[in-house]
Amino acid sequence: MDIVDSQEERDIVMSERIVVAKFGGTSVASAAQLRKISSIIRSNPERRFIVVSAPGKRFPEDIKVTDLLLNCYEKASAGESFAEELNQVKLRFREIIEGLQMVFPLNDEIRILEQSLMTDPQRDYTASRGEYLTAKIMAQYLGFTFVDPSWCVCFDENGQLNDAMTRRTMRASLLPLNRAVIAGFYGADMNGKIHTFERGGSDITGSLAACAINADLYENWTDVSGLYAANPAIVENPETVSYMSYRELRTLSYMGASVLHSDAVLSASELEIPINIRNTDKPENPGTMIMRHLPSGVTKNPVTGVSGRKGMSVVQIEKVMVSDGSGFSALMLDILKERSLPFEYCLTGIDSITLVIRSDLLDSCKEDLFSEIRNTLHPDFIGVRDSLSLIAVTGEKATEASDANVRVLQKLTEEGIEISTINQGAGKLNLLIGVPEDRYEDAIRAIYAFRQCNSPDKKSIKSC
Repeated sequence: MDIVDSQEERDIVMSERIVVAKFGGTSVASAAQLRKISSIIRSNPERRFIVVSAPGKRFPEDIKVTDLLLNCYEKASAGESFAEELNQVKLRFREIIEGLQMVFPLNDEIRILEQSLMTDPQRDYTASRGEYLTAKIMAQYLGFTFVDPSWCVCFDENGQLNDAMTRRTMRASLLPLNRAVIAGFYGADMNGKIHTFERGGSDITGSLAACAINADLYENWTDVSGLYAANPAIVENPETVSYMSYRELRTLSYMGASVLHSDAVLSASELEIPINIRNTDKPENPGTMIMRHLPSGVTKNPVTGVSGRKGMSVVQIEKVMVSDGSGFSALMLDILKERSLPFEYCLTGIDSITLVIRSDLLDSCKEDLFSEIRNTLHPDFIGVRDSLSLIAVTGEKATEASDANVRVLQKLTEEGIEISTINQGAGKLNLLIGVPEDRYEDAIRAIYAFRQCNSPDKKSIKSC
């Protein structure tokens, strides 16, 4: 155990810079990848607290370990044999252990999981075992202390994270340690029952650890060299963003840029802990740095990035003098709240309310919802338009340095792309634009082209 025994040693250790490094599923998919991680960690002694996901895909047709575990749970819950799926899990970890030339009690761990599935299958417990085993193996391989998040990531009995208690217990768990590996994705309630975050939740565990010990940096290691300014499946060879604000990243993550879980950004931003997105396969690449303020001398593009989602519907509700103080808008939102029906954004006018809602959520309750609105609010008109996409254009320098928001809309108009809705915050650029689904990719490419032509080094871009 690599534990600091004396208060003097502890003070020395905790006075040094601390980096929390989280490694995602592709980074821990095989023994070769874990050896890369070991090299990365040992290249910088400041990387003292490591958070890991469960092994992801080794190749495109592969199955993630978490999916194999969930298949085990589904079959066990249905009273069916899960032996084949559990054996695949065992083989994945055995391959890693043998590849690292380790001695590890894998059979004992698999036997415990098998017994749980046979007697009392629990979804979250089963799903969490990928992270649990990866962290135990990684800790032993590195010679670090293993930290089970069921000790220090605190959920209530309903599966909601208790953030304040988690920070206290995690800090108490990590402070006495010099170096540790923490399993991501899960925690436990006061009764010891395991609860998981949603998929991608290991990012959140890493952020919580960074906040608990007030780390100097939170590194998120994945399979890309930072965050792209646009989806590479739509835009060929998009630029990697060097610097980005917390708010910009949260917006782009929420709208589909999947490099980092949006909730992980929130925790780190509260303490202004910088986040660095790095590539495990290209550790020499500096990646994307997310922070509150740009470093001195850095020039930023007016538009940081563009991201979006398909499958949106726009609901239009009209009634004369909606905004006359009658509480019409509040009643409308109460109706949505009672139905637990979230919306992407809401715009109000003198005589109308416009709601943008995910089509898959709206379709299941559209008729009942519209009936309740008619009976409660007696509108003059209700209409809905489907097959729309929502695009987010972010750039906190845009409203300071240029009229970028106006020119983005002009660019779409020039390309003949219909704009169905527009929503812009009062401060920095965070423009949400609704366009027809069949022009979604065209709109992304047009906005990205505009971004590149407004780059500080635009002279190097021939198309401009």
